[in-house]
Amino acid sequence: MTPAQHQSAAAALLHAESTGQQAGLLSIAYPDITMDDAYAIQKQVVAGKLAQGQDIIGWKIGLTSRAMQQALNIDIPDSGVLTSAMRFDTGDTIPAGRFIQPRIEAEIAFVMKTPLGGAEVTRADVLAATDYVAPALEILDTRILRADPATGAARKVFDTIADNAANAGVVLGAERHATDCNLRWVGAIVTVNGTVEETGLGAGVLNDPVESVVWLARRMAQYGQKIDAGQVILSGSFIRPVECPAGTRIEADFGPFGRVDLNFS
Repeated sequence: MTPAQHQSAAAALLHAESTGQQAGLLSIAYPDITMDDAYAIQKQVVAGKLAQGQDIIGWKIGLTSRAMQQALNIDIPDSGVLTSAMRFDTGDTIPAGRFIQPRIEAEIAFVMKTPLGGAEVTRADVLAATDYVAPALEILDTRILRADPATGAARKVFDTIADNAANAGVVLGAERHATDCNLRWVGAIVTVNGTVEETGLGAGVLNDPVESVVWLARRMAQYGQKIDAGQVILSGSFIRPVECPAGTRIEADFGPFGRVDLNFS
C-alpha cells in the first residue's frame, strides 16, 4: 500500500466512526495489505483523533489469548491507542448510539508512574515503572464490517489492527493495587443483566499480564516509541468479547481486586 492509500483507508474508518456506518473490509479492498500497512493506517486514524483535539492517554494490547490468536491464524498480540475521548468511569452509562456494535472485555490495567521503553525491557522494568494496577473493562467497537456481505469473507487481523485494534473505550475501577500481587490469579466474574456470562483469570493473558506489557514496550521500541508516565495500559482480555446491545448492564466482579460496572442505555 502507498501512503496515500493509508490516508484514504484511515479517512474511511474515521468517517465510519462519525456516521455509524461501517466501512468495508480493507483486506478485500487491498488484498496485499501487510501488518506494517495496518499499523500505518492506525497511525493515521490516531492522527485524525488528535486533530480533533483528543490526547493520547495510553495503549491497549489485544489478541493475547491462544484461542484468539489461533482464530486469526497469528502468533503475536496486537496493539492500539487509547485517547482521551475513550475514558469512562465505573458506573457510567454509555449513551445510545455512541458506538456501532459495542462489546466489552475484562482486563487488568497498568497505570505508569515513569516512562517505559526499549527493545530490552524486562518484567522487572515493567513492575518498577508501574504506579498501580486496577480492574478494568475495555469497550470494543468495529468501525469496519465483521464480514464481507458479498463473499462472506471474515475480517482479518489487518482489518482489526487498522481499526485501532477495535478499541473504543477504557473503564477503570476505583481500586488501586501495588504490583506485588500475583496477577496470574486475578480474575473476574462478568454478568450481563444479572446473568453470569464469562469468567476468567489473568493467566489467560500470555500466562501473565506483566508479560503483555513487556511485549508492548518492546514492539513500540521498533517504531521509536515508548510508554509515557501517567498512561494507562490495558494488558489484554482474559474473557471472550461480550456483546452489549442497548439496555445491557455489565458487572465485572474481580473479588478482592475490585469491580467495574457499566450500562448501555
